[in-house]
Amino acid sequence: MATLSIDLDRAERTSLSAQIYGSIRDAIESGQLAAGARLPSWSDLAAQLGVSRGTVRAAYERLIDEQFAIGLGAAGTRVAERPALPPTATWSPEAPPLPDVFSDFSTAPLAFQMGVPSQDAFPFKLWARIQARAARRAAAAPVGYPDPRGEPDLRREIAAYLGVARGLRCNPSQVFVTAGFSGALNLAIRGLRVEGGQAWMEDPGFPLTRTALELAGMAVAAVPVDADGLNVEAGIREADGAALAVVTPGQQAPLGMTMSLARRISLLAWAKQNDAWIVEDDYLSELQLTGRAAPALASLDQDGRVLHIGSFSKTISPALRLGFLVVPADMARRFGDIVACLAPAPAASVQHAVTEFMREGHYLRHLRRMKRLYASRRDALLRCLRELASDSIRVQATAGMTVVTALAPSVRDVDIALQARSRGLAPIPLSPWYMSVPGQQGLLLGVTNLNERTLAADCHRLLGLVRERN
Repeated sequence: MATLSIDLDRAERTSLSAQIYGSIRDAIESGQLAAGARLPSWSDLAAQLGVSRGTVRAAYERLIDEQFAIGLGAAGTRVAERPALPPTATWSPEAPPLPDVFSDFSTAPLAFQMGVPSQDAFPFKLWARIQARAARRAAAAPVGYPDPRGEPDLRREIAAYLGVARGLRCNPSQVFVTAGFSGALNLAIRGLRVEGGQAWMEDPGFPLTRTALELAGMAVAAVPVDADGLNVEAGIREADGAALAVVTPGQQAPLGMTMSLARRISLLAWAKQNDAWIVEDDYLSELQLTGRAAPALASLDQDGRVLHIGSFSKTISPALRLGFLVVPADMARRFGDIVACLAPAPAASVQHAVTEFMREGHYLRHLRRMKRLYASRRDALLRCLRELASDSIRVQATAGMTVVTALAPSVRDVDIALQARSRGLAPIPLSPWYMSVPGQQGLLLGVTNLNERTLAADCHRLLGLVRERN
């Protein structure tokens, strides 16, 4: 019979039966109690611990219910046979996914952090009231399955917004609400049935998109970009038979140029001729800081080859995990079946809140305010970098909400970015965005959460890190 050492703390808020259960379960999971070992009877363990037989019985019944033990009547209670535990992992199960792309989650944005909206300029009081109303509406809704494509009101608002802001005429039936950009990209890959095929990817381009394509079993071909955007001729030379091209034509990520009309027409012609598809990642186009944004690539599509992806991550908050996918009209039925079975839209309360934010005009007003604010902060950063006049870091381009800087080839941008974290700064290294090796060494400096009072000191700290590496 197994011998057990169980320490009970009667001052604990946890019940005595739960403490007994937890101690025995831990002993089983650690291997201290082997499979087949007989546990003490209720009476013996109750007497040993100074508790009632009912308390021990409740613990044993829970162990049996959860298949840690087997009740054999007169033969007693024995430890159940369980699969052997796997060897101890060499990595921490708490480590974040894709650590080269993501850092700590759910933390306040730092200076130079890219890809998040302003923390200090968002209308939180207004948003809190809207969210509260949306939560009450969702709670009072009939108990039933919501539309997996997304709330009809939100899909109508998105369709109307795209028509005004992006020149994209679409019906709400073509709009699918998703779990952010990643959910939209996953839905596009599934719906187009291109898993295992070949895909064009801008070089440089968003590492997360590249990884997603590879996880879908796709062979990713690096297609260079120049001042006119994706070099279609180079893509044809590299991989003419590709099934998919993923592009950021509005503002190329991360370099910021807009794809020229000639290149757009050439890309659409390639897709039609090769029965291929184009996924348009509308990266930051609603936040064009200079002039008016070019219409969406999908607005030129006459042959149903372009799927358009947008999200609210950089305009409202990435915490919403809310995006959308617009598909050609003749594919809406197929995509509707897919979302119904595999990828339904996120929670209704979040959708209701964004719907009201858009319908009442708050969204467009917020975008106008953010454009002015981000342009001011970008200009302040450029002035600061010019005044410091450092040869160790050079401004290469302004790309929407980011300033792209170049470093000397001998400097490792990844090392600088890691060190900067410990000093309260969050620049993004440029080289991981390249598939070609070696990638250009540089830093992407986000402007959305800069504090102009501390900007000079932040720039000094960053430049100090770069000089240490030169």
